[in-house]
Amino acid sequence: MIAGARIFLGVSGGIAAYKAAALTSTLVQRGAVVDVVLTAEAERFVGALTFSSLTARPAYASLWDAPERIPHIRLVREAAVALVAPATANLIAKLAHGIADDLLTTALLAARIPIVLAPAMNDAMYAHPATQSNLAALRTRGYQIVEPERGYLAEGESGVGRLAAEERILESLIAALARRRSLAGKRVAITAGPTREAFDPVRFVSNASTGAMGIALAREAARRGASVSLLLGPTLLEAPAGVTVTRFETAQQLYDAAMLQAAGADVIVATAAVSDWRPERYSASKTKKSDEDLMVRMVRNPDVLAVLGERKGSSFIVGFAAETDDHERNAREKLTRKHLDAIAVNDVSNERGFGTGDNALTLLWGSDGRRELGQAGKDVLAARLLDAIEDLMKAKR
Repeated sequence: MIAGARIFLGVSGGIAAYKAAALTSTLVQRGAVVDVVLTAEAERFVGALTFSSLTARPAYASLWDAPERIPHIRLVREAAVALVAPATANLIAKLAHGIADDLLTTALLAARIPIVLAPAMNDAMYAHPATQSNLAALRTRGYQIVEPERGYLAEGESGVGRLAAEERILESLIAALARRRSLAGKRVAITAGPTREAFDPVRFVSNASTGAMGIALAREAARRGASVSLLLGPTLLEAPAGVTVTRFETAQQLYDAAMLQAAGADVIVATAAVSDWRPERYSASKTKKSDEDLMVRMVRNPDVLAVLGERKGSSFIVGFAAETDDHERNAREKLTRKHLDAIAVNDVSNERGFGTGDNALTLLWGSDGRRELGQAGKDVLAARLLDAIEDLMKAKR
């Protein structure tokens, strides 16, 4: 898995920086192409020449090293994964708060690839609430943390803060690389966003969905190598690059598009918030305000997800249940009734879950299958959900 991989290796300024040289040598021996970026503090422990000698490539320590090549963007765009070993308390704090004041932090802030951090520091620094809070924030953003080990520290003390063993760091790196191409060759169809059911040219029935969850899933599936079709309702959010986008307004338009774009896909994830009803009649001109109450008769829309479930064949179909009460009971009923393989349920009372902020999901399947995906940003939840889907698909084979 490491052979042929392009790896961005960041080295920050702790005494464990010398171990990064041995790690670099191992990566190169296993066939990886390694680009090394050091902080100024790291260079006090081990020089850039050491890494350039090991990799037969330039090692970078400044934003002004080859500025015409814009290294803070180019290096992370060309890499498949970023690894920082060791990651000091200072570096972790900068990443948690978006501080980009050198080449390493600037590059990591621009990265769209998996990032693995291997902290190393004094045990008191590691246990400090500020450090733990910063690590927790990074975990919710999708950073993978290789926890430090207990052992002898540079100060002559013993405690938790020693850089993880090379084998553990390599295991985490391999896992990050595997996730990156885990859906290669698969077709993934995702529905996202609200529907709008108009009853005159300026008024419609809709909901608060922005499509953020579906967009995050499409982006993550594309990162994993899938061919992605995103069926996207009206939203101000941008669709991710590298996916095929089909726009819809109404539930009927979504139904028509889904029958063409989603049917036969390896994975179908239905996050769209579809209106169950639409106005029976549409007025071609604006309905004028009057002193009388307005009565609009509503009729049923086609049930897109139910039809996909009935016709799913070998597709693995995941629905979403946005519930305000009896969350799991209602979701399991929908799981069975619509012939789904799994369903992600979230609490949307008081419009929680809508928009671009954090969400919390629980994945249900079968009669009692259950996996908490936790509360996090939607990009992180998208990765956790696809991890769970891939696990279920492997178990189903």
